[in-house]
Amino acid sequence: MAESNRELADFLRRARSQVDPSGAGLPPDSRARRVPGLRREEVALLAGVSTDYYTRLEQGRRITPSPSVVEAVGRALGLDDAGRAHLRDLIGTGAPARERSPGVQRVRPGLRRLVDALDGEPALVLGRRTDVLAANAMAAALFTDFERLPARHRNYARWMFLDAGARALFVDWEEQARAAVENLRLDAGRVPGDRHTAALIAELREESHEFDAWWEQHRVHQRTHGSKRLRHPVAGELTVEYETLTPPGDPDTTLYVYTAEPGSPSARALGLLAHGLDAAGLDAAGPRTSGRHASGPGAGR
Repeated sequence: MAESNRELADFLRRARSQVDPSGAGLPPDSRARRVPGLRREEVALLAGVSTDYYTRLEQGRRITPSPSVVEAVGRALGLDDAGRAHLRDLIGTGAPARERSPGVQRVRPGLRRLVDALDGEPALVLGRRTDVLAANAMAAALFTDFERLPARHRNYARWMFLDAGARALFVDWEEQARAAVENLRLDAGRVPGDRHTAALIAELREESHEFDAWWEQHRVHQRTHGSKRLRHPVAGELTVEYETLTPPGDPDTTLYVYTAEPGSPSARALGLLAHGLDAAGLDAAGPRTSGRHASGPGAGR
C-alpha cells in the first residue's frame, strides 16, 4: 500500500472511532459494540454509499471517489473544515497536487518589512511544516530568537518539543504542543512525500514520546486564532491573543500576530518587553534556548 493510502486508511479508521453513535442519527441497534465509534457499515449508510465501497476506501485501495462522496463521508464522520480538507488532500480531490519536495521557501521582502514594522506586537511568519521564515524583535523577545538558530533548526514544532525553554515558557504547553502536531499533520497531508517534512516528523517521533503519541492519534486542526498563556522570565505571566493571516496566492505562508487586551496586565508585560528592546537598541535576545538541537529540517532547506 502506498504511503498516502496508509495515511488515508489510518485517518478514516481513527475518525470513525471517535464518532459517538448515539448522536449520529442512526436507527436503533441492539447489537453490542466491541470497539468505540461507528462501524464501517454505519459510515457507509450515513454517507449514502455501499459498505463494500466504503470498506475499500478505508483500506486505502486505489479508488477515486467523487467530490460529493468525499463530502458525504466527511459529514458522516463529523469532520470539521480542517478535517474535510485533510481528507480531500489524502484522497487527492483537494487543491492541485504540489511538488513532492518543494524548493527553498523564502519570505517576500514586503512581508518581511511588514513584520519588522509591527514593532509593538510580536509577529512570526511560518511556512511549510511550521518553518519559521521571519520573526520581529518582539517575537524574539517573547518566544526565542529563531533567526539566531542554525537554519535547519528554525522550526516552530521542533522548538516546541525539543527545547526545554519552550516547555518552561508555556503555562499551557500541552495544549500548544498538541496544536503544533495537528497543524503539522494538516500540512503533511498537503504535500505527501515531501522528504523534509518526513525527516522532521521522524526526528520528533524519535525524540519526543508526547509527539509520537499525539501523532498516532491522527488529529488535524487549523488554528486561525487563539491564545497562549506564558510564564516569561522577564515579563512574568501574561496571555497573548493571536490572529493568523494567509497572503492571497501564497497558501504556504502564514503571518501570526500576537496582541494583548489594552490596559491589561498582559499588555503592560508586552510593554515591558518593548521598553527593554528600546533600551537595548532593538537587539532582542529573547528567552534562552536549552542548547539542545538535534539535526532536522528547517527553514533553510
